[in-house]
Amino acid sequence: MPNQPISKQETLVFNKQQLELIDIMNLLLRFIVFCVDPLGLGRRFFVRPAVNLTLNVYDRFRSKADEKVDTLRELVLRLGLIAFAVVLIIWLAVFIYAAFYYVYMPPISHTRPVHMQFKTCLETSTPCTFPHAHVSLTKKQQLLMVGQAYKVIVNIDMPESPQNLELGMFMVCAEMRDYESMLRGHSCRSAMLRYRSPLIRLISTWALSPLYVMGWKEEFQKVPVEIFSRYLEERQHPITDVYVEIQSQKIQFYTVTLHIEADFTGLRYIMFNWPVLSAIVAISTNLFFILVVFLLSWYHWSDASWLHNLQIKYAKFTHKLQSQASSVILSSTNSLRDEDDADDDDDNIDNFDEHELQLEKFDIANVGDNVDDLKLRRRQSDKPETLRQRKLKH
Repeated sequence: MPNQPISKQETLVFNKQQLELIDIMNLLLRFIVFCVDPLGLGRRFFVRPAVNLTLNVYDRFRSKADEKVDTLRELVLRLGLIAFAVVLIIWLAVFIYAAFYYVYMPPISHTRPVHMQFKTCLETSTPCTFPHAHVSLTKKQQLLMVGQAYKVIVNIDMPESPQNLELGMFMVCAEMRDYESMLRGHSCRSAMLRYRSPLIRLISTWALSPLYVMGWKEEFQKVPVEIFSRYLEERQHPITDVYVEIQSQKIQFYTVTLHIEADFTGLRYIMFNWPVLSAIVAISTNLFFILVVFLLSWYHWSDASWLHNLQIKYAKFTHKLQSQASSVILSSTNSLRDEDDADDDDDNIDNFDEHELQLEKFDIANVGDNVDDLKLRRRQSDKPETLRQRKLKH
């Protein structure tokens, strides 16, 4: 039969029955305990102390476990922070050396192909002009590093043909021009094929004939011509174009290349020829100085007394400024009050003088008045004088 859904009333009845069963079990348990220990002496002297002892042992064990967990967590956190600081310091030292190497060290060489051009003679089908070419180094403002010496070399691959062997010496010239086509350097150098006697040439040909037959080797010589031995780049006039010319109409060649090589000296020479040693020394030096700065910063920031002293000095300085400002304000207010009092005294004196003059005129006009009236007037005229004296005293 399929399971029928249980109604809400049936669930309430079931829960009520379970509660009644639990109450009955509690009553039975209490009755058994009462029968075993009716006076409660076993519970008082054996059960409760055992339970308390068990709880105390459990609490101690739990507290020790929590302390161990906290100490282990703190140890792991400290080790993680130390590892992070070490990795960060090493990475920073390596990054500083890499950035310095990238900025300080120029590229070792620049190679450009040289495509020679010449005019042929119609009668003989031979070159009527010297082979020449224009080489564009860069479209930017600057390719070479300022202050670095460079070697400018023209490499010519010449076959060991009878015409080249009879050619002898020839001249190779080059001009260095900037982006405004201004001439910044001109030089010419002589060159020729390396001499080999007919016997040596015959022996080498017989010895290397399998390579010549297989096409793995060719009979030619690479003639390097050093046009400039130490060319220095100028900041205001960087080189962008090179013009090459071979002053010979009978020369035969396969390819011509322009090779610009940096001539390192001093620290750059050491960094280029011994890169591993220079990297180890530089990174170790960076690590030393970074650790010194880190330790000094740690010691400085761990002791907060300097910050407290700085706060005290700042409070003293602000209090001094406030006292000076208040004294200046008080002195200015006192000076203003004195000026006001002086102006009031001058006004009172002027009024008193005018009043005396009026009284004198009145006395002269009324000479025939009674003596009592004159005394009364004198008394009235004496009142401003007393006020004036009091103000002058103050």
